[in-house]
Amino acid sequence: MSKFGELIDLQIPVLLSFYTEWSEPSVAMHAVLKDVAAAMGDKCKVIKIDVDKNEELATALRIKGLPTLIIYKDGEMTWRQSGEQNANTLINLIKEFV
Repeated sequence: MSKFGELIDLQIPVLLSFYTEWSEPSVAMHAVLKDVAAAMGDKCKVIKIDVDKNEELATALRIKGLPTLIIYKDGEMTWRQSGEQNANTLINLIKEFV
């Protein structure tokens, strides 16, 4: 969990995507996240977290639906939503926190 704290305690927004390989909507988000990362460059960090491999973290954050997307900035959660999102929506959200 201490690594998680280091991951989210950045001055730029950090978009976390919680997914599993067996969830079609989760896998469909991979391409969207790649587009978001490309559009935002070094103004944002995009991280995918497999809940099957990170059960303790997923439980601590009460991840229920997949995919679950969370934006952190300076170690604080600023936005959270479960379900698929499109790249433009995510880019516009992230820009609010840059």
